[in-house]
Amino acid sequence: MGIFKYDVYRSPNVGIYTKCNDNFVFLPNGFAMSKAKNLSEFLQTDYVFTSVANTRLLGPLMVVNNKGMLLPRNCLEEELSHLKKSTGLNVDILETKHTAIGNLICVNDKGGIMSPLIPNEFVKKVEDVLGIEVLQKRVAGYHQDGAMAIATSHGGIIHPNTEEDDVKVFSEVLGVELEPATINGGSPYLASGILANNKSLVVGTLTNGPELVMLTRAFRVED
Repeated sequence: MGIFKYDVYRSPNVGIYTKCNDNFVFLPNGFAMSKAKNLSEFLQTDYVFTSVANTRLLGPLMVVNNKGMLLPRNCLEEELSHLKKSTGLNVDILETKHTAIGNLICVNDKGGIMSPLIPNEFVKKVEDVLGIEVLQKRVAGYHQDGAMAIATSHGGIIHPNTEEDDVKVFSEVLGVELEPATINGGSPYLASGILANNKSLVVGTLTNGPELVMLTRAFRVED
């Protein structure tokens, strides 16, 4: 397992335009093939080109683990069909009024944390599609749970201002030990600057030495 520094559209915000699990890295339509192959090699996955809601902002608009995928209500029918056919995942729409669901929900294969902004009635849908149990609670006072925490089945990171008791609660829900951290030279918006699966990490090019050390510890990275 390794950590690779990379940029997307000349930006260190690799998690804004892309998303991944253990089998696929999802890339915007028209994304450079050379870069698609690089990310696929880094993450040891296949690549799938797609749009979501006719945009290339895949990170904030998708919630995915190795069991399923949730897409926002403004996802196009052809996008839904394409992702079902391309991945074989359990893919469904979350009909909440909030469309940036990837910013509001953090999941791995063991559990999930979801913003209280999303009505409680949607908890069961998330649990059923992704095959996990979900807790609704803000992260460090923010509703953007999916932007503030990232977890695999081996480890994870969370907003640096998260209270210690909350870190323990979220760690228990996700089944891994979360570490407070930043990305891209101090950003607490972790999901914007990282792609993580159980094989590798890809981080933005501004991620510095101390952050790489923390990531190595948090995700149990071995050379």
